[in-house]
Amino acid sequence: MDKEIQDRLDWAIQTCSERGLRRTKAMRELLKVLITFQKPQTLADLCKSDGLCNLCDRATVFRLLGRLLDKGVVKKLGFQERAAYYIFSYPGEHNDYLVCTDCGKIETLSIKCPVEALEKEVMASSGFSGLYHELEFFGQCPACV
Repeated sequence: MDKEIQDRLDWAIQTCSERGLRRTKAMRELLKVLITFQKPQTLADLCKSDGLCNLCDRATVFRLLGRLLDKGVVKKLGFQERAAYYIFSYPGEHNDYLVCTDCGKIETLSIKCPVEALEKEVMASSGFSGLYHELEFFGQCPACV
């Protein structure tokens, strides 16, 4: 396993443990899948992954996602009216996305986030802390045009 993936997995498992979650094989595998994919995944995508499909059922994956969401290790993305997507949440990092309105393809935006400076300004002027944002652009991907 790649060192960066292992470091993130170690951080996630330690964080979950510190926040009161039991360390289970299913939790470890779910985190590993989310970290390895590095892009939003639906519940169905996660359940079909090699590591999880033989380890636990859909209901278990759904319950685990809920616990990981509550502990701040996973984020849930809405992407308008599409199914919920889940992504690993590492401190100090976030991604912005391009979403195809025809086929549903999701890509990570590859340019520097244009909202980060505004986010810092809003925190400074409002007194809010722990501010975060999600940014999605919707349109047609090259394959659907």
